[in-house]
Amino acid sequence: MNRDIMHYRKLGATESEISEIGYGARGGGNEEQCIRALKRAFEVGVNFVDTAADPEIERLVGRALNEAYARIYVSTRIPPKPGSSAGAFQDSYPLDYLTEFTEQSLVNLRMGQIYLQQFSTWTDEWMNSDEWRRAIEILKSSGKVRFFGICASPRDPDSALEAVRTGAFAAVRVNYGIFDRSAEKNLFPLCQQMKVGVIAQSWQDVASNPEMAPRIKELERDLANVPGTLEQVALRFCLSDKAIASVILDMQTEEAVESNCRAASGGMLDARTLAILQRHAAL
Repeated sequence: MNRDIMHYRKLGATESEISEIGYGARGGGNEEQCIRALKRAFEVGVNFVDTAADPEIERLVGRALNEAYARIYVSTRIPPKPGSSAGAFQDSYPLDYLTEFTEQSLVNLRMGQIYLQQFSTWTDEWMNSDEWRRAIEILKSSGKVRFFGICASPRDPDSALEAVRTGAFAAVRVNYGIFDRSAEKNLFPLCQQMKVGVIAQSWQDVASNPEMAPRIKELERDLANVPGTLEQVALRFCLSDKAIASVILDMQTEEAVESNCRAASGGMLDARTLAILQRHAAL
């Protein structure tokens, strides 16, 4: 397998083209195994890495980045300040906390600048405040962060609409998949209109939920004559929407990296398969 099979998409209005599958750096796996998986991902053309808000995970990514020979775009997330209430923006994300958190991430990642920094929570109640705009401008002008993004509420993609309309954010992260296509209604069209990149959360979180087992079984039955595993079809489903810049996948082994890259190289799903999947979308 070589880099020729990887496809790239523009991240909103930025100058960058990122791999249509992103490496989701998560905890829980063997560290050396994850390092090998990251390196293999870079070798086959993955140039977008999304890290959890965890120092150990960032350090692991930093080790792999130190040996990367191509440009890698790193996305990180900032959680609300511990102990803060869901009040004003400056309560959840005070400037000194944002600055300290960002500087520590840079040390962990062994980087001079974070390409995409995402607020892991967002509410429309903050839209009339100048504090978030001020914080973004200070961190961007300092050179510590290139672009900012937000994470839409897991159960409400419309929670990001007003933020997207401001034009202040380069990307929005959202849950999207076969069973939950709610982001298609309002968020995706607006992101395309505003040239804001969409980063899709992977199918894996849904597939691991025991409550989804009956629906997954029914889906597998309907897809019996469609080539590929359910995970591969789910990935290609996400990639069939042109609004999406990259799908984040948890790939902790070299085998997982190669399997997902091969699946993505299959391109968008055909109309017949998409029609089957439409029947399984949540009402």
